[in-house]
Amino acid sequence: MRTVNEEARRAKQIEIMEKCYDCYAEKGLNAVGIKAVAAACGCNVASLYQYFDNLDDLIVKSTEYCMSKVEDDFMAKAPSDIEELWRFIDEIPYWTARKHGKKYRLMYQVYTHPKYIEYGKKFFAGVDRRYSEYARSLEGKLGIPYEKLTPLIFILIRACVHYALFEDEYYLKSQIEVLKESLELFIIKYNPKKS
Repeated sequence: MRTVNEEARRAKQIEIMEKCYDCYAEKGLNAVGIKAVAAACGCNVASLYQYFDNLDDLIVKSTEYCMSKVEDDFMAKAPSDIEELWRFIDEIPYWTARKHGKKYRLMYQVYTHPKYIEYGKKFFAGVDRRYSEYARSLEGKLGIPYEKLTPLIFILIRACVHYALFEDEYYLKSQIEVLKESLELFIIKYNPKKS
């Protein structure tokens, strides 16, 4: 059982991670020093080290925590049935680019940095698991086997993130078109009454 002090400590750690990540997302990984991070978090440098081993620990944990929150935010908008599916696919790339574009850019700065690449591999292995689990949860709602949904989720996410990073409309539309065509074929195959 967690004590009040442990809960307060965890709440403060989360607050620091969110403010740190927002600070780096706004200004860039290489443009912000530890003093600026502490100021953005509303504390001094010594206080940061009460919650994190060092700056690398803060960056890695902030990235993992904040990007998992972005995933949760994304999945909360997901369709619950076939009728909502097309709306979701059309709206989500633009919504996530507006809301999370800077966070995606920072995530790639962090996870492609040689110092943090192993953390990126671990994070994306978790993403693979979570999206596979999510596909399983959609299987009953959409009537399409999760083995078919999982790669389609990856296509959608990759298209959304690419759009958030580069606002590449051509890439987005080509990926979405293939995604929709694949879904239509699966709907016909697995749900002939709903096609």
